[in-house]
Amino acid sequence: MTALNLTTHWAGIAALVVFCAAYGLVILEETTGMRKSAPAMVSAGLIWVLIGAAYTLAGQPEAVHLHAVQVIADYGELFLFLLVAITYVNTLEERRAFEVLRAALVGRGLTYRQLFVLTGGLAFFLSAVLDNLTTALVMGAVVLALGRDNPRFVGLACISLVVAANAGGAFSPFGDITTLMVWQKGKLGFAAFFALFVPSLVNWLVPAACLYVAVPVGQPVPHPERVFAKPGMWGVVALFALTIATAVGFKNFLNLPPAMGMMLGLGYLQVYAYFLSRGADEDMVLDSFAQVQRVEWDTLLFFFGIIFAVGGLGVLGYLAWASEALYGGLGATAANVIIGALSAVVDNIPLMFAVLTMDPAMSEGQWLLITLTAGVGGSILSIGSAAGVALMGQARGVYTFGSHLKWSWAVGLGYVASIGAHLWINAALF
Repeated sequence: MTALNLTTHWAGIAALVVFCAAYGLVILEETTGMRKSAPAMVSAGLIWVLIGAAYTLAGQPEAVHLHAVQVIADYGELFLFLLVAITYVNTLEERRAFEVLRAALVGRGLTYRQLFVLTGGLAFFLSAVLDNLTTALVMGAVVLALGRDNPRFVGLACISLVVAANAGGAFSPFGDITTLMVWQKGKLGFAAFFALFVPSLVNWLVPAACLYVAVPVGQPVPHPERVFAKPGMWGVVALFALTIATAVGFKNFLNLPPAMGMMLGLGYLQVYAYFLSRGADEDMVLDSFAQVQRVEWDTLLFFFGIIFAVGGLGVLGYLAWASEALYGGLGATAANVIIGALSAVVDNIPLMFAVLTMDPAMSEGQWLLITLTAGVGGSILSIGSAAGVALMGQARGVYTFGSHLKWSWAVGLGYVASIGAHLWINAALF
């Protein structure tokens, strides 16, 4: 499939202007009130109109069709996987699983420093299964419930949660959108990601140790709560685990897209909901389709727009140019570290999709490095990840861009330390 170099063509320049304008609106979402999916989708459509026109004028309409179909396939796999994963998370929330967890932690009577370590540790491990946004919101609710009388604790704990949630997702194939993209592209096998466990842990532990000394001593007044899960909660947990195992099996043993395994898992949930809802207890009724409707469509449509827009820039030739400048000029290690740092400002999803589209020739160690840096680089600033943005809204006025920025040096130390740990521990993979 041939690709024209349109980087200096009028269509390419116009597409680049459209993309930059749209991404500016995405960044200003909080100011303008416009949902981020709107400019992303409009820019994607306009960019592909320009590509289609350029290829048609060049006499290659079939080629542009094949390029578009490839991007559709890439997005389709990601969309189906996320649709099922988010539906399961929504169902666990509906069965009160996260409320039970929060109540259990609130009533334990721990000190602020013990809670700081516990909430961060739980966020790290939960994020390997749940997405970083859900993990941050669940653990953020715990921190706010416990630290309602101590804003300093809440602010510091929120920084720890952001770092832990992003770091925890980096060592799991389905812990973050970027790791999922790398896994589905076949750049790394399922088990390969676990080589990042120690570097990811270092990424959280280094800033957590710096923050720990500033956490206030003392103990919050316990607020015991009695929260009971709805019937079938543990069944949903078991089916979620089975669904993930099915997706892994589809990829590893059948050479089929993991998204197909996830869709089979959605079938598990629907059958389970049918039998559960036949019980006499009203709390047993589970409407699985209602949980599908609760999926965050703004996010999924934003992914559509960004992936198609970045994919379009790749077809125009901009990503090949960037690949040569970064990976050819600076080398893979420097390029991967720089791209990870950029994710503190630019969303890591378009950055990772750009790298996958560039497809530079890299060793397994380098693919692990870009997976690590793109996953944890967003922690340097509060606006660099969905977890940070969500907690700024949840702990409004206490956890802010400024409060996080004061500790960005510590998070940056963790970023550098995690890269060093990976280069040392996984040296044989380079």
